[in-house]
Amino acid sequence: MGTNGSTMLKPLRQGLPPLDPAAVSSAASCALPARYEAVREARRFTRDTLEQWGVNERFDDVCLVVSELVTNALRHALPGEHGCTEEHVSSVRLHLMRWAERLVCAVRDPSHESPVPRDSDDFSAESGRGLFLVESFADSWGWHPLAGPLEGKVVWALFHVEHPA
Repeated sequence: MGTNGSTMLKPLRQGLPPLDPAAVSSAASCALPARYEAVREARRFTRDTLEQWGVNERFDDVCLVVSELVTNALRHALPGEHGCTEEHVSSVRLHLMRWAERLVCAVRDPSHESPVPRDSDDFSAESGRGLFLVESFADSWGWHPLAGPLEGKVVWALFHVEHPA
């Protein structure tokens, strides 16, 4: 499901705090199927990757944010009833990138629509709190349209992490 290597997305660097792409110490990504079980797969992939990298102190925050970003991509970015369709099998992709003291989680999807946080005052709503949670648990977040042959956008979240011993 996942691949290791330099999976740096050029548009991801725009709007992020200065990060030297050459200083990426680790990167991993995985394609996610267009079904809601992909959220569980994304959490499992994130857990396994963070364990491999020795990044455990922000595990709960990172997994919550990954769950929200993947859920949003499946629910809002894929055409069809309730977002998920089989024809978009690998149009959602999770990227994890690690610098010495920073971790970026990014979810690529085929939509050109900008993610819009719902009013954070309505906590009784059944949905719409995902980006509020992302904003609450990540150190920063944003999104960028993709350029070139890739269609859609990337929604990213940045976490400050301890430098491994």
